[in-house]
Amino acid sequence: MGLDVYAFIVPATVFLLFAEIVYHLFNKEKKLYAFQDTISNLGTGIGNQCINLAVIFFIVDMFYPWVYQFKLFDIPENWWMAFVLLLLSDFVFYWFHRVGHHVNVFWAAHMPHHSSEEMNLSVAMRSSFTQRTFQFLFFDWILVLIGFSPEIVYMVAGIHLFIAFWHHTKIIKSMGWFEKIFVAPSHHRVHHGVNQQYLDKNFSEFLIIWDKLFGTYEPEVEEVCYGITHPPRTWDPIFINIQYWKQLFQDAAAAPHFIDKIKIWFMPLGWRPRGLPPFPESETLGYTVDQQTKFGSKQFKGLIPYLVIQILVAMAFMYVVIGLKLGDNLGITWTHRIILSTGLFAMIIAWGGMTEAKRWSIMLEIVRLLFMGASFVFVMNQIGVFELVSWPTILISLFVGLSILYVSFRFKQSQVEELRMKLATAK
Repeated sequence: MGLDVYAFIVPATVFLLFAEIVYHLFNKEKKLYAFQDTISNLGTGIGNQCINLAVIFFIVDMFYPWVYQFKLFDIPENWWMAFVLLLLSDFVFYWFHRVGHHVNVFWAAHMPHHSSEEMNLSVAMRSSFTQRTFQFLFFDWILVLIGFSPEIVYMVAGIHLFIAFWHHTKIIKSMGWFEKIFVAPSHHRVHHGVNQQYLDKNFSEFLIIWDKLFGTYEPEVEEVCYGITHPPRTWDPIFINIQYWKQLFQDAAAAPHFIDKIKIWFMPLGWRPRGLPPFPESETLGYTVDQQTKFGSKQFKGLIPYLVIQILVAMAFMYVVIGLKLGDNLGITWTHRIILSTGLFAMIIAWGGMTEAKRWSIMLEIVRLLFMGASFVFVMNQIGVFELVSWPTILISLFVGLSILYVSFRFKQSQVEELRMKLATAK
């Protein structure tokens, strides 16, 4: 029962995203979307969804049932207890979110979500590969121990995630009385701000009262400057996700004292091991829109129409991979999901490279097209959806072949465009 809600959440999320993009296209003066940033957001989200398969398998399906046998109460599964669980989940998430901004290892798991320098619904999809793992493993298990079943905890976590999705917009301004109790987009815009007064504020996702109770509330007054204090300066989803992990590993390896190699993971942001140079004292955290220089890069000319088509196909491909109910009905196994997810990861890496006009991304894109096409046909044949020699195979081969021809002959390092750089200077 718990997993069915995702069959509604995913289409609703995609619908709202495309609705805002259409609004942006007809109101270009609003400058809601930047193409390269959006591709990076979607790529990060796709990688996150693939990793979440492991979260379901190892935590929700294995760890949570083990915890559930020690439950403190027998809690019935009905709509009003689901609402109680939503409130409890929101309270637990507030503290998970707050810890995620103050403790090194948790910030490493959360930081990628804040790394976009824009604010729109695609930013909501820029989710860290590891955040859901940390949430379920270190915080939400408490709800299972109380007595809520693993299935309903996972279901309500999806509803809670969807509630947070619509907060990532600049279209909705003030919401009056609603903002006194519930989290609104203006609250969450503040949370994504790097303005000094906005840093580490508004951690709530459903009820804003948690921030007001625990002293982390800040209203939106000054124009919000989006991003992080040390931006990744790339569109590569993999680097965006490992940036802070890499810094922690490097500091842990360089720390002269063994205890500091362990301690660094659980210390506040900015803490340095003994024997390593401290961060510059003169360094001021936080900056405003007028002080910000957004990241910009060259991309291959003709990339936009190509990736728009590839995104539409990738969304359908991903839905087959992560759609548990659909996959179970078709007979897709966990081995099949791993194979197909490998192609998706190669795809998002290639997209990141193409938006920065990297030579290697052309070859990677060709290889991933061949791999994704072949693996999809192989899996569909194994589970009996269609034969190796069939019209679906012919259509997939045609799409892969045309895509490879376009990439091979259209993308050249001598023909690049600076679309994002132009947007970067816009105020």
